[in-house]
Amino acid sequence: MWFRREQKNRRLSHRHVLDVKVRSRQVRATRLRLGAVALAVTFGTVFGLFLFWRAGEWALDTFVYENSEFAIRRIDVQTDGVIMPDQLRRWSGVKPGDNLMALDLGSVKRNLELVSTIGSVSVERVLPRTLQIRVMERQPVAQVDVPRAGAAGGIVVTVFQLDADGYVMQPLDPRLCVIPLAQIRDQLPVIAGLNVFQLQPGQRVESPQVSAALQLLGAFNHSVMAGLVNLRRIDVSSPGVVVATTTQGAEITFGLDNLDQQLQRWREIYDLGQRMNKAIAALNLAVSNNVPVRWMEAVAAPGGLPRQDNPPPLRRKNV
Repeated sequence: MWFRREQKNRRLSHRHVLDVKVRSRQVRATRLRLGAVALAVTFGTVFGLFLFWRAGEWALDTFVYENSEFAIRRIDVQTDGVIMPDQLRRWSGVKPGDNLMALDLGSVKRNLELVSTIGSVSVERVLPRTLQIRVMERQPVAQVDVPRAGAAGGIVVTVFQLDADGYVMQPLDPRLCVIPLAQIRDQLPVIAGLNVFQLQPGQRVESPQVSAALQLLGAFNHSVMAGLVNLRRIDVSSPGVVVATTTQGAEITFGLDNLDQQLQRWREIYDLGQRMNKAIAALNLAVSNNVPVRWMEAVAAPGGLPRQDNPPPLRRKNV
């Protein structure tokens, strides 16, 4: 009796094991089918996207980037300065016949902005065949003379120019300009005493003294002293002050702040000297009270020399 019961239990257990194995095989088969379907769908999707991408690329190349209807016929260049438009076209690296839609506008912009005398550039497509370039040139307000040893011996002076924001420029070749620049260069005041290693074309000079000197030039042109004297040289070698020398031979020391107020005080002292028939030889406006001033006789001052006007702004539109 006990033996029979044990045999029955063994048969039931064996049947249960077989059922479990069958279900496991079915589950694995189902999973394999689902995996195969998922893989096929994924592969099909990727392949379809690849075909779609290649078809789009072919369509862009055929109908846009290689389409002769977008070949550049006109490069419209305008500048607010003095550089010849033909030279700007050469610097841009764009040639007639290039595809307008395939053109990298950022690269054209960078090519032009690498020129130290150019401040900013805008480049636009004008469909179907025109490239429009607008150039803002930097206007020099001062120059720096840097003496260097020449290759054949002797001293060679290299000239750099600064705009009102302190950006360093290499002077333009006169052959690239639409107006003569020699006279304008001669009238630019000289900034002396700065670190020549800071003079990197296209980079800004970071110096409080140089910034104050450039601000002084801008403030002077609109001050009560404009037209009475001319600034010829500004020394920035002393910390905390800048020393300006006029074409009349006076040395005027300025603090770095409140330049408009200092220029007004200069005018008051200048007028006082006129009433005394004297000219200023040296004046320290960096001192707020009891301003030190040294006089010289008006007849001894080199004020009888022809006065130089400030250089005219180099702003002009070229097409």
